[in-house]
Amino acid sequence: MSETKRVALLARPGEARERLRAALNEAGAEIVLEDDPNGLDGAALGDSAPQVVLVALEPAIEDSLERFDSVLHDPSVAVIFDEAELAARRQGWEAQRWARHLSAKLHGHQDVLPPGREEEVTLEPGLPVTPAQLHEDAELGLHVEEAADVALDLPRDDFAFTTGAPADSAPVVDVDQWLRNAAPPEAPAPVPPPLPDLAAEPAVAAAEAPKPRLELSLVELEPVGAAAAARVQGAVLVFAGIGGPDAVRKLLIELPEGFPKPVLVHLRLDGGRYDNLVRQMARIAHMPVALAEAGTPADAGTIYVMPGDVVPMVDGGVVSFRPGAVISGVIAQLPPPDSAVLLLSGSDTALVDSAAALAAAGGLVLGQSQDGCYDPAAPKALAARGGELGTPAQLAQRLTDRWF
Repeated sequence: MSETKRVALLARPGEARERLRAALNEAGAEIVLEDDPNGLDGAALGDSAPQVVLVALEPAIEDSLERFDSVLHDPSVAVIFDEAELAARRQGWEAQRWARHLSAKLHGHQDVLPPGREEEVTLEPGLPVTPAQLHEDAELGLHVEEAADVALDLPRDDFAFTTGAPADSAPVVDVDQWLRNAAPPEAPAPVPPPLPDLAAEPAVAAAEAPKPRLELSLVELEPVGAAAAARVQGAVLVFAGIGGPDAVRKLLIELPEGFPKPVLVHLRLDGGRYDNLVRQMARIAHMPVALAEAGTPADAGTIYVMPGDVVPMVDGGVVSFRPGAVISGVIAQLPPPDSAVLLLSGSDTALVDSAAALAAAGGLVLGQSQDGCYDPAAPKALAARGGELGTPAQLAQRLTDRWF
């Protein structure tokens, strides 16, 4: 029988708190503290000695969470963030599914299927139950809306993308042509002033005329050289999914300030509140944390959280961001000696082949060990291909040893 976990619930009074308490009770957790973080004393959370802290995240409590940093940053305490808005409106099938995932997280197993599937199947007269009947109470609207949102961002062919307008009106843009047209025209060379009418010194005047142009060109090239020096080859690409926020938090807290690579975090969130994730990770990380924006470069020494509509692109080994929803192909574009791929809890198993190919070419490819990993399918598949596994803290140390 699994150990009963001691859980502290930090949430403002309301529907979200009621639903989270019910989910914890259903999961068999021992609730050692339940309070509004805005009014809770800073030492009270530590005094309750929780093994898990469940936070109903919303803007109204974000500043108050700083009082509890000593507990929230404790590697021995698992921290689960849930969007209060989402928690308040979950019901029916969605609420039951989330409760099963919470129970699996608390008890350290991967059994998230509904009860009853282990019963012996007996044949009964009549037609079998159809999939539609099994899911007649499922709320599929959110998934349909999400699919509609990302459909237009998918590439139409190998060389074109759309601007995000409706499909019947969006023009197809040739990327190469667009870049050529967007390049600023070269400034005309300055015309030197007329030479003085001194027949005795034509050679001297001709030799001195080009000097201002040479000096001006050197001055103009200095900012370009400085900008290029700030761009580095390669990046660290971190994938995570269900159970991933806690693993990402434990990884980022161990990376030192001045780490010489950009760190790109690809973590799918149900509510899409990536700005909240940026603020939470910025509280614990030694490196600056930013939300990735299309059309901007990935600078060294910065952690980027990628929202669902932005993906990395690689040009000459240098990473930047573009609009899009499909990220799997970027691994093969990374320069292996200067790049790393980490597969944490909940990563997509479809990434394993391209990650293993990067490792074979000299890239650093690591996976999260099963100890404390909520969904280890991708790391286990990576280990079967000879990949190295470790805790998030150990993975951070491997990155530091390689590049810092």
